[in-house]
Amino acid sequence: MARALEQNKQDELDKLREEVLACTACQLHKTRTNVVFGEGSPDAKLMFIGEAPGYWEDQQGRPFVGSAGKVLDKLLASIGLSRSEVYIANVLKCRPPKNREPRPEEIKACTPFLDRQMAIIRPKMICTLGNYSTSYVLGKFGIKASSMSSVHGRVYRCSSLLLGEVLVIPTYHPATVLYKPYMMDTIKKDWEVIESVYKSL
Repeated sequence: MARALEQNKQDELDKLREEVLACTACQLHKTRTNVVFGEGSPDAKLMFIGEAPGYWEDQQGRPFVGSAGKVLDKLLASIGLSRSEVYIANVLKCRPPKNREPRPEEIKACTPFLDRQMAIIRPKMICTLGNYSTSYVLGKFGIKASSMSSVHGRVYRCSSLLLGEVLVIPTYHPATVLYKPYMMDTIKKDWEVIESVYKSL
């Protein structure tokens, strides 16, 4: 039964991926090399949501495979998890040129796909990585994230018809430590919270 349910989720994700591959809803489809749909277990209890693909993600069509991805892999390993046990996606599925920040019209065009990913996977827990994913996900539950410094490492118990009961834990984007190495201690503390909550599920 569990295996059949997981396969059904994978089938739904595969259909959604085909839609995303054909998407021309915003201007980013003109400059992308590859769509970065997301990857991981369709039955994941924990879902990570980042901001947007970077250069290497755009080249390979996979999330978090560049320098920030190496940091994410180390953080996952530090709490005893691998990519295959979680699901990793982004707010945007296409890379903004020169890694510029996502624009409001791009977020509006792309997040219906993210909503459907979340609805298919129905994670027990969502970890938002950085400002854009934190603002979007918490905003869905009527919570305003005024700044990362005010919300990171906190556990938000949320509920919606789309997702049911879900715990949301915001933390800084892994790329933060690439230009602010001193932030690693703060991020590690957030990940201790993530580990504790995950083990309690």
